[in-house]
Order: sequence, then structure tokens, then C-alpha cells
Amino acid sequence: MSPRALPYESAVATGRGDDGTTGLLFGGERVRKDDPRTEACGALDEAVAALGLARAELTSAAGLPGARASTGRLAGLVLRLQRELFAVGAELATTPGARDRQRDGVTRVSAAMVEELDALLRDAEASIELPTEFVVPGETRASAALELARTIVRRAERRSVTLAAADEAIAVGHALPYLNRLADLLWILARTAEQAEERAATAARATNPPASRHSGTSSARSEP
Repeated sequence: MSPRALPYESAVATGRGDDGTTGLLFGGERVRKDDPRTEACGALDEAVAALGLARAELTSAAGLPGARASTGRLAGLVLRLQRELFAVGAELATTPGARDRQRDGVTRVSAAMVEELDALLRDAEASIELPTEFVVPGETRASAALELARTIVRRAERRSVTLAAADEAIAVGHALPYLNRLADLLWILARTAEQAEERAATAARATNPPASRHSGTSSARSEP
């Protein structure tokens, strides 16, 4: 199906995707918008946007009286991670026949990028008090936004695993380890954001569960 001519000039809209297809990086055949490759890229796009929300919250919190310097540093780190996800997205969106045109750190995830995440994870984990059980997101706006971004990164990872089953270059590359490590890091950064505002994560299990309506006693078990 030929693209429909737009009745106006636009720097963004082309009409070429009206048939449900989209183009890949470095040209090549167009693919369906629900293709495993575009599904993975779309999840990454969402992750970048969710990290943008987290960065906006951290920037706002950093401007409050008495805010810790670590809050502003967190906002800068989140921006760095957003930019790195563009390299992940470029790798996933590359036409298989154009892999030789990729560049480490720009259009392909490098081993060094994964190693840098490992270093960030170690340093961040050492600088906070870790919860001793599962936690419920939402203690602060910034930490909740980081948790949202973490879950979307996990979805991007799952979509990338699906893609890797049909694309050996993704399977043997560094994109999957990067996404796995990034999700871990975002969980730690959410705790960092909470503690920067002198808040502690809320435990997933209530310490004093409400009384059972059926038994009339206050000894209701909280375990599933």
C-alpha cells in the first residue's frame, strides 16, 4: 500500500506508517509495527520517557530547601542512562544486514557500558541502607518514577529476549546484560532517592495486619 499524501506540510509526520509498518536504522525492508524488533524498541522508548519523569522529579526535589546534593547527582545520572538507552535502541533497530555500520557506545552496546553499570551498581549499593524485605513503590515521587522506569526496562528486556531468539547478533551481544543490569541499578537508585529525602521504603508486608472481618480477631496472617 502506498503512503497516503498528507494534506499539510510536517517536519514529523510522513504518512508512511499509515499501513502499520515502520523503517529500521540504516535502511532495509520496512517491518510491521508489532514485529518483535519494533516491540522491543517501543518498550525502550517508554523506558526513556519514564526515566524522563524520574529526572524531572529529581530535579524538582533538588531545588527544594535542604535538599541533599545526591539528589541533583541522581538527576544527572538518570540523564546519562537515558542517553545510553538510545544506543541500546539503535542496536535493536538496526537492519541485520547493516551491522557493520554500528559503533560501540553509539549504535551498539559495548562491554564497557555493562562494566560501567556494574561499577555504578556497586557504588550505589554501598552508599545506602538496603531493605531487608520486598518493598512497595511510592514513598517519594522520585523513587516511584524510578520504580516505574525499572518495570518498563524489565519489559524491554523481555521483548529483547524474544527478539534474540530470532536474531543471533542480539543474543550474543551486550544489550541483554545491559538491560538486566540497568533494571537492578534502577531499583537501587529508587532506594537512594528515598533516603536522599530521609524516607525509608515501605515494606510489602504490613507489620500490623488489619483484624479479620470473619474471625473478629486481630491475629490475621499476612502471608498469602
